[in-house]
Amino acid sequence: MIRIAGEGDIPRIRSCAELAYSRYVTAIGRKPAPMVADFASQIVTGDVYVATDAEGEILGFIVFFEELGYIMLENVAVFPEAAGRGVGKELVGFCEETARRRGLDAVHLYTNEKMTENLSIYPRLGYLEVGRRTEDGFNRVYFKKSVS
Repeated sequence: MIRIAGEGDIPRIRSCAELAYSRYVTAIGRKPAPMVADFASQIVTGDVYVATDAEGEILGFIVFFEELGYIMLENVAVFPEAAGRGVGKELVGFCEETARRRGLDAVHLYTNEKMTENLSIYPRLGYLEVGRRTEDGFNRVYFKKSVS
């Protein structure tokens, strides 16, 4: 099940981000942006959703928001023990369906160039690389997928 996140979910979301992204700290040279995100303010604006199991336990989360004509997928993470079960793919699919329901044309996202697994996962999900830039000291790879 996927539901909108609430304030009470912040500790589990933060824990998920820490566990999912900690393996990249050494390669990047500092904590990736998702590890220091302001989840409280993102929850207040309704930008965070969580995937839960049948007992309501959080398995992962996604952060996305509407831009001009598209959805910006800012963050998706899954607890390591839930990895490989399709949770991330389900969350990304939910984001894409939200874009379609809102009448938007595409989903945009970025990942760090050091997160090499993502560089192969997103194309398999239909995303096309559209650019590379350095922002806030991070080397980012941008992707886009048409959902209309």
